[in-house]
Amino acid sequence: MAETLSQMIPLGAIAPDFLLPDTVTGRTFGLQDLKGDKGTIVMFICNHCPYVLHVKDQLIAIAKEYKDKGIATIAISANDVQNYPDDAPDKMKALMEAWGRPFAAYLYDESQDAARAYKAACTPDIYLFDAALACVYRGRLDGSTPKNEVPLTGADLRAALDNLLAGRTIDPQQIPSMGCNIKWKAD
Repeated sequence: MAETLSQMIPLGAIAPDFLLPDTVTGRTFGLQDLKGDKGTIVMFICNHCPYVLHVKDQLIAIAKEYKDKGIATIAISANDVQNYPDDAPDKMKALMEAWGRPFAAYLYDESQDAARAYKAACTPDIYLFDAALACVYRGRLDGSTPKNEVPLTGADLRAALDNLLAGRTIDPQQIPSMGCNIKWKAD
């Protein structure tokens, strides 16, 4: 698994729409169906990535804490399940059940079109959009990785969320997320 940095879409970019199946409910959703009243987190994750597993407690805590504040959290997996069967939809559903279903949805991007539209590169790859679905943050959760001793706090994403909700400017100097590369299908 190659350590990869996120590509950092431009701030102000409008969130690309999608139409993807939710592995928990079996329903198909578009971005408009799931977005939050005050903001939306879209994150590309997968079941087996050690970076995702390292930050999962903060991802869950942030999703739950900010849901009541008008922020929706949408998780998407775009990995090639042929070569990475641990990321298959049935396993995605089981993972969300084990995690307590903290997200608005855990969507499966079989075509990988949504991942390409978002320029997703790694897991986790995290984006925060305002109420108008303009990108206000894209980058890391915090400075913690499975390879360092930095405490896991979610500080970078939490600061962006708190500033968004308070109507304050979000620092445009943002640090890319780092994780395993998305497992792209062979062309």
